[in-house]
Amino acid sequence: MKVVLRLFVAAAVVVAGLLPTVEASAVTKMTHAQAAAIFSAAGITWSSSGNCSDWNNSTCTSFTNINDTTVYGVRTLKQSSGCAVNITGGTETGHASGTYSHRNGYKVDISVYTCVSNYIRGTFTRIADRGDGAQQWRSGAGNIYANEGNHWDITYYNCGGC
Repeated sequence: MKVVLRLFVAAAVVVAGLLPTVEASAVTKMTHAQAAAIFSAAGITWSSSGNCSDWNNSTCTSFTNINDTTVYGVRTLKQSSGCAVNITGGTETGHASGTYSHRNGYKVDISVYTCVSNYIRGTFTRIADRGDGAQQWRSGAGNIYANEGNHWDITYYNCGGC
């Protein structure tokens, strides 16, 4: 029943034009250890100001309850761009709330490196600025990359062709 409701809500939001058209699917959550193993194997690094992974501590970088599509989306970005990718924000507390939020497993923050920034700007489509003024790009898969100045805030609706 939850999957049916999720699909109905996602379809209604897309029909209303509030989100890019993306494939609705059941969300599979990962543990911090599962996501960290995939990131590590792909050469993706992560860091936190608190040098920790507790998802109830805003100074940590946690992957607890992250969506598998987010994990594989970051891996796709790393593989497609050939750039260094360092995650600075995951599912830990302290981010804005909402359906497609960090806490709900849809978002990560990554470091602003020249290589990855050039890849995002050169490969994806520039779209309207976010309400807070952050410049945004949309990938062909419908994922959104917002430049918040000191990091990229990425929303993964799917894994981007993983």
